Amino acid sequence: VDDPAAALRPPTADELDAVETLIEAWLHRTLDENPLLVAVERDADAGPGDRRWFARLAGEEKDTFTLRLTLRQRMLHYETYLMPGPEENHARFFEYLLARNRQLVGVSFCLGEEDAVFLVGAVPAATLDDRELDRILGTVWAS
Repeated sequence: VDDPAAALRPPTADELDAVETLIEAWLHRTLDENPLLVAVERDADAGPGDRRWFARLAGEEKDTFTLRLTLRQRMLHYETYLMPGPEENHARFFEYLLARNRQLVGVSFCLGEEDAVFLVGAVPAATLDDRELDRILGTVWAS
């Protein structure tokens, strides 16, 4: 980068619009080309200016699961619900998740409401391209 300060500033509205267009095009192209992706929709409940998508993927353990993509000011955040929290052996279960986090690349286990387990990750919006979006999809699916 010629101007280090430019790399630190948040993206402009036009730059975020370009990233949104990139994500939209990739989602629809992948839906047409990749049988693992079975549906894509924008979040109907998102507020004005919110950039959020739901991608439904064919799963192995479950028939399908949903990957939520949210473009924020600097980052693309992604997450999927994995399972409810444990009913017993909490400490042992959470210890297992923490140990597994060390082996994961691009995602990590996270606790949500009522101790539900999610896989979450984020990448800088400026780094997004088709290859990075493919990597995110593959990482979440394989994890």
